Amino acid sequence: MKRKPVPAPAVTLVIGSGSVKCAAAIGVVKALSDAGIGIERVVGCSGGALFAAAVALGFDTAKTTDITLRTWTRKLTSQRNNMGFLRLIAPKLFGFRVDSFGLRNDGLMLSAFRDVFGQQRIEDTPIPLHITATDFMTGELVDITQGDLVDAIRASVSLPLAFAPVKLDGRLLIDGYLADPLPISVAMKNGSRVIVAVGFESPYQENIRSAGRFAAQLSAILTNNLMKSRLAFQSAVHHSEMILIMPQFKQRVRLFDTDKVPYIIEEGEQAALQQLPYLRALLDADRDRLAPVTS
Repeated sequence: MKRKPVPAPAVTLVIGSGSVKCAAAIGVVKALSDAGIGIERVVGCSGGALFAAAVALGFDTAKTTDITLRTWTRKLTSQRNNMGFLRLIAPKLFGFRVDSFGLRNDGLMLSAFRDVFGQQRIEDTPIPLHITATDFMTGELVDITQGDLVDAIRASVSLPLAFAPVKLDGRLLIDGYLADPLPISVAMKNGSRVIVAVGFESPYQENIRSAGRFAAQLSAILTNNLMKSRLAFQSAVHHSEMILIMPQFKQRVRLFDTDKVPYIIEEGEQAALQQLPYLRALLDADRDRLAPVTS
């Protein structure tokens, strides 16, 4: 009996929500590439959507790092939406509209995304790409696989209250983390055999001295508990074919700590390297199982 050649080992990469910490995915991809492991599908949620798009388009480490530094700055989200504040304070007077309510102007952020991705469409990326968002009216996870890439990323990062929801294909979409901070289910539904999931816990607030920090603490509690419960379920149904990578940052990483991006990338790479022996074993077993036998 003689086995026919089989394709090089590849995995589905899932990048969860985690703000600038999602840059750790750059290090994970580097570790996989150096080990000769390809990526056959990529899923991104919230901040992870930006990096998933970069992976799907084949951007290298240097280019993805540059994108991070260009798009993840406080300046891009610092413009107040004055009408949003007025509608928050006096909704009856100024007219409250769900589909346009946000306290921050997204113009600069959209312009930065467009500079990076242009008019790229999701269905045309070299690696199949999935970007997740949340249906505001039903709470359902929405798997976006077609259409304008920038529109999809903008929907996935629609942080409630901060940015207005996005109308897409007849649905009103908000941040993907509200449905699932680490959407492994999307990879499972698409038949992925070996999944590498890069996840992040939301930081708890040290000093809660404002309404904003109070809201951030509530969000962290809800997000972390949701991720833990979803992981428990998905681990049970998908078992050993899923590898979870959750970089543990010794340094505190805040939302706009782009000066720490090199450190974040390094931590992601090191976390991936620790999992490589087990990942190789999974891929070898999967390869033997799929290899056709001929006489």
